[in-house]
Amino acid sequence: MANKLIDMSKVRKVIQLHHQGKAKQFISRYLGLSRNTVKKYIALYKVLNLTIDDIDKKSDSELEKIFSRDTEDVLSPKLKKVYNFFPYMERELKKTGVTKQLMWEEYYEKHPDGLKLSQFKAHYLRWNKKVNPVMHMEHKAGDKMFIDYAGKTLEIINKETGEIEEVQFFVAILGASQYTYAEASPSQQKEDFVASVENALHFYGGVPAAIVPDNLKSAVTKSSRFEPTINETFMDFAEHYGTTVLPARAYRPRDKSLAEGAVKILYQRIYPALRGKDFYSLEELNSAIWDELDKHNNKKLTGRPTSRYQLFVEDEKGKLTALPVEKYEIKEIAIATVAMNGHVLLSKDKHYYSVPCQYLKKKVKLVFTSKTVEIYHKYNRIALHKRDGRKYFYTTNKDHLATTHQFVTDWTPQRFINWAASIDESVKEFIINVLERKQHPEQSYKSCMGVLAFAKKVGEERLANACKRALEHQVYNYKIIQKILEKGLDKLDDEKPDEPELPFHNNIRGGKYYS
Repeated sequence: MANKLIDMSKVRKVIQLHHQGKAKQFISRYLGLSRNTVKKYIALYKVLNLTIDDIDKKSDSELEKIFSRDTEDVLSPKLKKVYNFFPYMERELKKTGVTKQLMWEEYYEKHPDGLKLSQFKAHYLRWNKKVNPVMHMEHKAGDKMFIDYAGKTLEIINKETGEIEEVQFFVAILGASQYTYAEASPSQQKEDFVASVENALHFYGGVPAAIVPDNLKSAVTKSSRFEPTINETFMDFAEHYGTTVLPARAYRPRDKSLAEGAVKILYQRIYPALRGKDFYSLEELNSAIWDELDKHNNKKLTGRPTSRYQLFVEDEKGKLTALPVEKYEIKEIAIATVAMNGHVLLSKDKHYYSVPCQYLKKKVKLVFTSKTVEIYHKYNRIALHKRDGRKYFYTTNKDHLATTHQFVTDWTPQRFINWAASIDESVKEFIINVLERKQHPEQSYKSCMGVLAFAKKVGEERLANACKRALEHQVYNYKIIQKILEKGLDKLDDEKPDEPELPFHNNIRGGKYYS
């Protein structure tokens, strides 16, 4: 009873000091009460239209009944009207261009005897804090999607080994409607992270203006209060989907409270439903998660007549931009130097791609997917090709090559074989062997050009004879033909060229390979 008398005496003192014009902060310090407690007592005093005389006349038990209640429990008819207006106002504020001033004007037009603007805003702030205890920031429809991982992992059982494997719990939430997506994923690694974010976007059926990750390592390589560094892959993902990455600022809890709040709620609504159940795959676990998630999204929000799903369908879905036709594909990166022939090697495939001739000997970055190869020099894209997995082949854009080099792009094994055949069958056979002896035909094109050029220098007959002699000794290169012709050995029947014999081997494709 003593405590009650002390409490009520402090209530009386709060009202007296307020009546004397003292600031709430002063009253709080003077009486040793929290500022929120002081605010509550003064708010109730005002809401009930009490006077200082009313406070003096009432007993401690009567005061206790009054001041132990929340302000909303004792609303006057005028305030009841405005508090009934707030759920509608909250939804309207999520629309672009709608302000508190505009909403007050709409309210005041219907209730000319209602609250003035400053009181209206103050009561809305109080109501909003009560129904949104976690998140007090206002979000426009279609503006932001917040993403995070839960600190508490989930588990699946490996069917083959029986071992328990930990899996991550990913959560995404749209700022305006609070419509939530969640899934279990193998890890927080880049590939799994991007897949989870992409799954969230496809769950929503559209793309928000920005994605807000909670400084996850998969998304942010370096945290900063002012300019965090975004993971290059995630930036590329955002560009593919036509959105922006806005990491939650370090040391700014309000930036991330919506995602964290969603995680806490799902701890209560999903985790208990999974307790005691065994799951043998991510598919099984996610199926159970999505059943509970559906219940969560269709449950009415605190203090509102609508659910997250209703708000999403009615207010936010139409504000999301369309999904791209194709899903995102993670890109791989390689560094290489442009060769003197104007091509750069993608070492993973051992395939060559052309770049403009001014980049010879320059270091470039190759960014490639299963379908395309992009080549960059100092952040500028200088070439784009379809990816070709054939080893030792060249993909060439003729516009990239200098005029003196462009004819090389027309070289093919068949062209050299046909050219040789027009001279003599022995020349054709020799050229096929030259092509065969290199790891890839294109490595031998210059040798073929040199050999066939002898037809103009010494005549087709001498070249044919030189090729016959080289074929007899199974030596297949430009130098052997050059030696035979220089020494006139093509004119002799019994002399052999001064060249060591090479061992015969069976690794020969034959002429049909090139036809």
